[in-house]
Amino acid sequence: MKMNLQILTQSLSTHFPLPPFPPKSKFLQAKFKPSFKLCSSLSTVSVPPTKTSHKPFPAEVSRTIMELSSIGTLSTLAQDGWPLGVGVRFAVDAEGTPVLCLPQPSPDNRSTLHVQLDQCGLRTPQCTIQGSLTKPADATILRRFDSVWKKRFGEAADVDNLYTVDVQRVLQMEDLNEDGVWVTTSDYKNANPDPLRNSAEEIVNEINNNNREDVHRFCNVYVDLDFQVSEAKMIWVDRLGFDLRIYSPQKGVFDVRIPFPREVTDEKGAKSSFNGMSQLAWEVEKNFHAPDFEKVKQLKKIVYSGGR
Repeated sequence: MKMNLQILTQSLSTHFPLPPFPPKSKFLQAKFKPSFKLCSSLSTVSVPPTKTSHKPFPAEVSRTIMELSSIGTLSTLAQDGWPLGVGVRFAVDAEGTPVLCLPQPSPDNRSTLHVQLDQCGLRTPQCTIQGSLTKPADATILRRFDSVWKKRFGEAADVDNLYTVDVQRVLQMEDLNEDGVWVTTSDYKNANPDPLRNSAEEIVNEINNNNREDVHRFCNVYVDLDFQVSEAKMIWVDRLGFDLRIYSPQKGVFDVRIPFPREVTDEKGAKSSFNGMSQLAWEVEKNFHAPDFEKVKQLKKIVYSGGR
């Protein structure tokens, strides 16, 4: 004899009540809808952040900076032997080779192109390319670089003034006043820019404006802290995770890296991962889910110097 499904469901809900739903997320207007199996009080989101602090390789960060930027400082040796740095516009081809339009290039082709990217006004990663200024002679190559320039700026370049920087090595720095990491030419050219690069700033701003409680909860749930956090902001997001800057009146300022449960490849994947992690963090905080994962323990102390 089959038991009436409605009676069974009512009986189970009496003995195994489901946890209340968390507040609706405002993240990019995408509401996370948790689903529960019958006779279970655990959310289907059960994959915590990975144990290691996954970060993109320096070569990938350099390529991302170059893709997102279009203005840098070109430094060369002037005729009097003094180094001279001037602001320039540039575009990059599929291998990250900088393309510049220079009416009066330096007689010395040795050069550096310094580029930096502002991330939420909190961090400024930098990429400095050392190489030789080269003027393409082949007409086919000139047309290709002209196409690169037109795609970036929406205007044709003066092909007589087109130059490239023949990349010899790259210095990548995470922020101002920090030690850099040298990247080889092959690593730089073979690296792929981050797939979230064109939407990262929008995602960060949206989360900081509409999901402050979630960001603060991430610090309490996913990070192993021995102090209270008074404020937390997201700095940047990429395919492997995101960086937070946290403030403590007693301990100071820190950066912390929180990885995604799995690598994402687009904005939709990042949105889904963030909402899933928010749901899991809320359940852990409310004791509806056991914190059966290892918390992030690596913190980076931020020492301000100058006007930052």
